[in-house]
Amino acid sequence: MLHRVLRPLHRFAEAVAAALLAVIFVAFILQIVLRYAFNWPVGWTSELSLAAWLWLVLWGAAFVLKDDEEIRIDLLVDRAGPRTRRVLVAIGALSIVVLFGMSLRASYDYVSFMKVEKSSYLGIRMDVTYSIYLVFAGAVVLRALRQLVRALRGTLPAPRPVAATSSAL
Repeated sequence: MLHRVLRPLHRFAEAVAAALLAVIFVAFILQIVLRYAFNWPVGWTSELSLAAWLWLVLWGAAFVLKDDEEIRIDLLVDRAGPRTRRVLVAIGALSIVVLFGMSLRASYDYVSFMKVEKSSYLGIRMDVTYSIYLVFAGAVVLRALRQLVRALRGTLPAPRPVAATSSAL
Protein backbone atom coordinates (compact mmCIF):
# COMPACT_ATOMS: atom_id res chain seq x y z
CA MET A 1 0.00 0.00 0.00
CA LEU A 2 2.63 2.53 1.07
CA HIS A 3 4.81 1.47 -1.86
CA ARG A 4 1.97 2.38 -4.26
CA VAL A 5 1.82 5.89 -2.81
CA LEU A 6 5.58 6.46 -2.63
CA ARG A 7 6.42 5.27 -6.15
CA PRO A 8 4.64 8.16 -7.96
CA LEU A 9 6.16 10.62 -5.48
CA HIS A 10 9.62 9.23 -6.19
CA ARG A 11 8.96 9.50 -9.94
CA PHE A 12 7.87 13.10 -9.45
CA ALA A 13 11.06 13.84 -7.46
CA GLU A 14 13.14 12.32 -10.26
CA ALA A 15 11.26 14.41 -12.85
CA VAL A 16 11.95 17.59 -10.88
CA ALA A 17 15.64 16.66 -10.68
CA ALA A 18 15.71 15.98 -14.43
CA ALA A 19 14.03 19.33 -15.12
CA LEU A 20 16.60 21.13 -12.96
CA LEU A 21 19.40 19.38 -14.83
CA ALA A 22 17.81 20.42 -18.14
CA VAL A 23 17.62 24.05 -16.93
CA ILE A 24 21.33 23.96 -16.07
CA PHE A 25 22.20 22.45 -19.45
CA VAL A 26 20.10 24.91 -21.47
CA ALA A 27 21.45 27.89 -19.50
CA PHE A 28 25.01 26.67 -20.02
CA ILE A 29 24.54 26.23 -23.79
CA LEU A 30 22.75 29.57 -24.04
CA GLN A 31 25.59 31.28 -22.20
CA ILE A 32 28.14 29.83 -24.64
CA VAL A 33 26.09 30.79 -27.71
CA LEU A 34 25.40 34.31 -26.50
CA ARG A 35 29.02 34.91 -25.50
CA TYR A 36 30.85 33.42 -28.46
CA ALA A 37 28.37 33.58 -31.34
CA PHE A 38 26.89 37.01 -30.60
CA ASN A 39 29.65 38.53 -28.43
CA TRP A 40 26.98 39.29 -25.83
CA PRO A 41 28.06 38.04 -22.40
CA VAL A 42 25.19 37.72 -19.96
CA GLY A 43 25.28 37.01 -16.24
CA TRP A 44 21.77 35.73 -15.66
CA THR A 45 22.61 32.33 -17.15
CA SER A 46 25.31 31.75 -14.54
CA GLU A 47 22.96 32.85 -11.78
CA LEU A 48 20.23 30.54 -13.05
CA SER A 49 22.67 27.62 -13.32
CA LEU A 50 23.95 28.13 -9.78
CA ALA A 51 20.46 28.32 -8.29
CA ALA A 52 19.31 25.26 -10.24
CA TRP A 53 22.45 23.37 -9.20
CA LEU A 54 21.83 24.17 -5.53
CA TRP A 55 18.25 22.96 -5.82
CA LEU A 56 19.29 19.88 -7.82
CA VAL A 57 21.85 18.73 -5.26
CA LEU A 58 19.68 19.27 -2.19
CA TRP A 59 16.44 18.10 -3.83
CA GLY A 60 18.18 14.98 -5.10
CA ALA A 61 19.73 14.23 -1.72
CA ALA A 62 16.39 14.73 0.01
CA PHE A 63 14.04 12.86 -2.34
CA VAL A 64 15.80 11.00 -5.14
CA LEU A 65 18.65 9.13 -3.48
CA LYS A 66 17.75 5.85 -1.87
CA ASP A 67 19.27 4.82 1.44
CA ASP A 68 21.66 2.34 -0.16
CA GLU A 69 22.85 4.98 -2.66
CA GLU A 70 24.00 7.48 -0.04
CA ILE A 71 27.67 7.89 0.64
CA ARG A 72 28.35 6.63 4.12
CA ILE A 73 31.40 5.73 6.09
CA ASP A 74 30.26 2.36 7.32
CA LEU A 75 33.60 0.59 7.42
CA LEU A 76 33.04 -0.46 11.04
CA VAL A 77 29.27 -0.88 10.89
CA ASP A 78 29.32 -3.40 8.02
CA ARG A 79 31.98 -5.49 9.75
CA ALA A 80 30.25 -5.54 13.14
CA GLY A 81 28.01 -8.26 14.45
CA PRO A 82 24.24 -7.79 14.34
CA ARG A 83 23.86 -6.41 17.87
CA THR A 84 26.85 -4.06 17.61
CA ARG A 85 25.67 -2.98 14.18
CA ARG A 86 22.24 -2.06 15.55
CA VAL A 87 23.84 -0.02 18.35
CA LEU A 88 26.21 1.80 15.97
CA VAL A 89 23.44 2.58 13.49
CA ALA A 90 21.17 3.81 16.31
CA ILE A 91 23.93 6.08 17.67
CA GLY A 92 24.63 7.48 14.21
CA ALA A 93 20.96 8.06 13.42
CA LEU A 94 20.30 9.64 16.81
CA SER A 95 23.31 11.93 16.32
CA ILE A 96 21.97 13.09 12.97
CA VAL A 97 18.50 13.71 14.40
CA VAL A 98 19.89 15.71 17.31
CA LEU A 99 22.42 17.76 15.32
CA PHE A 100 20.16 18.56 12.37
CA GLY A 101 17.26 19.10 14.76
CA MET A 102 19.32 21.61 16.73
CA SER A 103 20.22 23.46 13.53
CA LEU A 104 16.70 23.69 12.10
CA ARG A 105 15.61 26.78 14.03
CA ALA A 106 18.78 28.73 13.19
CA SER A 107 18.55 27.59 9.56
CA TYR A 108 14.95 28.73 9.36
CA ASP A 109 15.87 32.09 10.90
CA TYR A 110 18.68 32.59 8.39
CA VAL A 111 16.56 31.60 5.38
CA SER A 112 13.78 33.91 6.60
CA PHE A 113 16.26 36.75 7.06
CA MET A 114 17.47 36.34 3.48
CA LYS A 115 14.15 37.65 2.14
CA VAL A 116 15.75 41.10 2.22
CA GLU A 117 18.32 40.01 -0.42
CA LYS A 118 17.70 39.45 -4.11
CA SER A 119 19.87 37.87 -6.76
CA SER A 120 21.79 40.31 -8.95
CA TYR A 121 20.41 39.55 -12.40
CA LEU A 122 17.12 37.70 -12.00
CA GLY A 123 15.93 39.45 -8.85
CA ILE A 124 14.95 36.20 -7.15
CA ARG A 125 14.58 36.56 -3.40
CA MET A 126 17.36 34.67 -1.66
CA ASP A 127 15.00 33.12 0.87
CA VAL A 128 13.33 31.32 -2.05
CA THR A 129 16.72 30.19 -3.32
CA TYR A 130 17.86 28.88 0.06
CA SER A 131 14.53 27.44 1.17
CA ILE A 132 15.47 24.10 -0.35
CA TYR A 133 17.95 23.65 2.49
CA LEU A 134 15.08 23.53 4.99
CA VAL A 135 13.38 20.84 2.92
CA PHE A 136 16.67 18.94 2.73
CA ALA A 137 17.32 19.20 6.48
CA GLY A 138 13.79 18.03 7.26
CA ALA A 139 14.21 15.04 4.92
CA VAL A 140 17.54 14.17 6.55
CA VAL A 141 15.92 14.19 9.99
CA LEU A 142 13.02 12.02 8.81
CA ARG A 143 15.37 9.52 7.15
CA ALA A 144 17.51 9.34 10.28
CA LEU A 145 14.39 8.80 12.41
CA ARG A 146 13.35 5.95 10.11
CA GLN A 147 16.84 4.46 10.41
CA LEU A 148 16.73 4.82 14.21
CA VAL A 149 13.36 3.03 14.37
CA ARG A 150 14.70 0.25 12.14
CA ALA A 151 17.77 -0.13 14.34
CA LEU A 152 15.69 -0.26 17.53
CA ARG A 153 13.28 -2.78 16.03
CA GLY A 154 16.08 -4.87 14.55
CA THR A 155 14.75 -4.53 10.99
CA LEU A 156 17.87 -3.07 9.40
CA PRO A 157 18.69 -4.35 5.93
CA ALA A 158 21.55 -6.83 5.89
CA PRO A 159 24.95 -5.28 5.21
CA ARG A 160 26.48 -5.89 1.81
CA PRO A 161 29.24 -8.46 1.81
CA VAL A 162 32.67 -6.85 2.17
CA ALA A 163 33.83 -8.43 -1.10
CA ALA A 164 30.95 -6.72 -2.94
CA THR A 165 32.07 -3.25 -2.00
CA SER A 166 34.29 -1.40 -4.40
CA SER A 167 36.79 1.40 -4.17
CA ALA A 168 37.50 4.30 -6.44
CA LEU A 169 41.16 4.16 -5.51
